[in-house]
Parts: sequence; structure tokens; C-alpha cells
Amino acid sequence: MGNLLQIENGESVKRSDIPLVPFDRFAKLLSDFVRKDGFIVQFFAFVEDGGNRLLAVVRNSHLYVVSTEVGEEFPSFTATCSEKFHMFEREIAEQFGITPVNHPWLKMVRYHANYRGVPDVFGNDYAEDIPGKYPYFQVEGEAVHEVAVGPVHAGIIEPGHFRFQCAGEEVFSLEIQLGYQHRGVENLLTEVAMKRLPIICEGIAGDTSVGHNLCCCQALESLAGLSVDPGARVVRAIALELERIANHIGDLGALSGDVAFNPPAAYFGRIRGEFLNLLQVLCGNRFGKSLVLPGGVSKLMNPEQVKIIEDKLKELEPEIRHVCDLLFTSQTVQARFEHTGTVAKQMAEDLGLVGYSGRASGIDYDARVTFPTEVYGLLPANRNEMTKGDVYSRATVRREEIMHSIHLIKTLLNKSGEASSKTLMQEISLQPDAFVVTVNEGWRGELSHCLMTDASGKIARYKVKDPSFHNWTGLAMSLRNQEISDFPLCNKSFNLSYCGFDL
Repeated sequence: MGNLLQIENGESVKRSDIPLVPFDRFAKLLSDFVRKDGFIVQFFAFVEDGGNRLLAVVRNSHLYVVSTEVGEEFPSFTATCSEKFHMFEREIAEQFGITPVNHPWLKMVRYHANYRGVPDVFGNDYAEDIPGKYPYFQVEGEAVHEVAVGPVHAGIIEPGHFRFQCAGEEVFSLEIQLGYQHRGVENLLTEVAMKRLPIICEGIAGDTSVGHNLCCCQALESLAGLSVDPGARVVRAIALELERIANHIGDLGALSGDVAFNPPAAYFGRIRGEFLNLLQVLCGNRFGKSLVLPGGVSKLMNPEQVKIIEDKLKELEPEIRHVCDLLFTSQTVQARFEHTGTVAKQMAEDLGLVGYSGRASGIDYDARVTFPTEVYGLLPANRNEMTKGDVYSRATVRREEIMHSIHLIKTLLNKSGEASSKTLMQEISLQPDAFVVTVNEGWRGELSHCLMTDASGKIARYKVKDPSFHNWTGLAMSLRNQEISDFPLCNKSFNLSYCGFDL
């Protein structure tokens, strides 16, 4: 892979070792890579020696990195190569005011002023306005009507705007506008004391506290040369799997409610609480906060905790099987789930979908298998049988992952006595002029954090990617030619993060 530097997941490398190639070479490398079934992990801009640079981390069965220098614009990869670049290029334009020329749909991502303070590249005056204040895509026709939903929703839910173009009940186009929860996380992570980083990363997406913080701590460990003992790695993996189970179970309950099948909705809701309580048993917090720290974990498992988790899994596993059978064997549920919100495999690959959304469309990628961290390299992989890309497939993949995660936790509990010590929040020194990217399989899919340090060891650029960044466009595509009444099912089958996207 000439001019692409192969790196390992969580491996720190010198920034000077990252190939800096002319843009034409950069464009050819990336275009050839994605056309050969490659995917984008990170693609972002930063300023170096007063100039604008782009850096890409791409993957197939390995990770690679390459960079280039650009001016105030560059030819859009989305226009000439692949939709996989679509959101990344819009983000680059917004964050650094660098225009991807001929991008087919260039608009704001989070509605904030760019980091460099240069003029807005979008050709409008809404750069510092409220999210969604821009000319939405419209479908014209005598029978076409428009339905706007949000950003304020019923109940307790994060803000996001959905604009449907319909003919009767049929949806021609769904445009999703986010950005209402932009907090400036990436810049904040370069400005605060090192010991605050795990706390901030736990709040990137509240339902993915363990996953995002694990990415952060692994990156800091690599840059600081910290080692993590085997027992602490076991605890981390157990916490990540408990987080996965709780969210999948909660969403199966929500899907049950969306088709008015109340018994499984109630059962799943109660069982979700049981798994959140197991996270509390593990670390004292129902969302796993403050457990993972650079160098290990804040709390080790004692025999009593192991026994509580083992007993609860033994109690809950048959209950989960029974309530899943109740849901998935119901003909009325099957009628609503099957052939609803289908994202075909080719579309999923074109968009670069990740996680259960990608696997339900036939993309065989799980970061726990391809780029294993912690103890995942010693654990069995999961296999998904239902890959038709519809709501039924996404629900079935979740069911399979719940049972697989329970098996993994049982396996890991037998290895929990290997820890030698716990760690505390501490100030650490990072390797100067270094680069690291971490990849983990959060419950929604591929999480990635990328850190770059300057000559003094200070974090110069911190890039975060939640799996929702890839998958929101997949949700929009799932509504094409569906009925608008199918939106709640499609939406919950993806259940993407607003705040994880908004950063």
C-alpha cells in the first residue's frame, strides 16, 4: 500500500512518520482504496505550520493513515469517488472553512463558526444561526406535501429535526437536521487538564459512556506508555458488554411499543434496568461512569460482585429468550418489521454503515473481531443470520448480539481474578509530536478517537467519531418509498445518537 502507513489499533506513531503526499497522490490513494471495498474511519482537517492539512485513517482488514496539504479548497471526493466521504467533507468545510469543490450537498453539520475564523464557505449567512435555518431540499408536484417533525419532540428525547417530502403516505425524501446539541467537545478536549478527559468523553453520548471513555483512555495509555493489567482489561470488556446488552434490550422494548405490543415492551423495559443495575454493581454507576481510567479501572471486581453478576445472568438469560420468542414469533410483529425500512447491502456499503445497522444489511464488520482491543482477541466472534437490511433484520441482529454478549460476560467472569491493582485519575505526560487512533465496537458500532500531540506533548487535535456519524444517512435512506407511519419503527431500529453526532 505505497504511501499509506499501516498502523495498529491504539499504536502511537511519530507524526513525522505519517506520509505527507501531494494532493493528487492523496486523492488517488483514497479513491483506489474505497473502490476496493475500503472504508473511512477518520477524515479531518487540522492546521500545521500555518497551512491546512487533511488526514485520513482508512480500513479494510488493517488500518492505514495518510495526509496531504491543501489550500482553501480541494476537489470533493464525494462528487467523484464515494458517498462514504459525504459527512466528513461537510464537517471539514464547517470546522475549518475549507471547501470541498463540487460537493453534491454542501450544508452545515452542527451550525457553528469555523475554528479558523475565515469566511463561511456555504454561501449563506446562517453559519452562526440556529441549526436548521437554511433552505431545505424540496420535492415539487401538485400532490406533494411536506411534514416537519421536531426539533422539539414529545417526551424526554434529544432535539433533532426531520423533514419529510411525501405524496400521501409515501415518503419521497427524508432530510435529517441535527446540531442542536453541539457543545464544542473536540476543542474542549484540547484545552482542559488531562485528568478531565475521561469525564468529558463519558458525556459525549450518555448511553455510550463506557465505549467513548474506553477509546479515550486507550489513546492516552498509548501516548503515555501506560500498561494495563489483564484483570483490568477483563473488567473493561465486561462493562462494554453490559452497556451493549442494556441498550439493545431497551431498543427491543421500544420497538415492541412502536407496534403496540405492550407485554414485551414492559418486560424488556424491566430487564434493561436489571443490566443497568449490574453496571452499578460493577462500578457504582448505572451507566459505567468513572470506571475506566488511563492505566486501568477505578474499581476491581471482588468475588461477591462476580457472584451477583453470575446469578443475575443465570436468572435473566432464560427470561430474555422467552420474551424474544414472544416478540419475534408474533405474526403481527413480523408483518410490521419485515420489508420495512430496508437498506440494501450496496447502499449500506456506499454509505459506510457500521455496527448492527451495517451487519443487518450484510456488512460483515465488527471492530471487536477485526481490530480487537482489551481481551477481545481471545473471545469468540458473533455471526448474524438475518441480513436483509430491514427493521426485522436490525432487530434480529440485536437479539443475537444480546445472547452473544451474555456468553462473553460469562466467559470473562472466570478470568476476573487476574487484576493486581486499580488506578486513580492522574496527570500524565504524553509523547510529543505523536499520533494515535483507537477503534472499538460500541453498542451502535465503530467508535474512534484520534489524538495528535504537539512538540511539548500537549494535545493539538482531538477527533471524535461516533457510529451515528456514519449511520444517520442510512436512516434517511431507509424511509425512501416507505409510509410516513413507518418512521418510528425505522428510527428506533437504528436508534442513533443526537449528542454523539453533535459533539
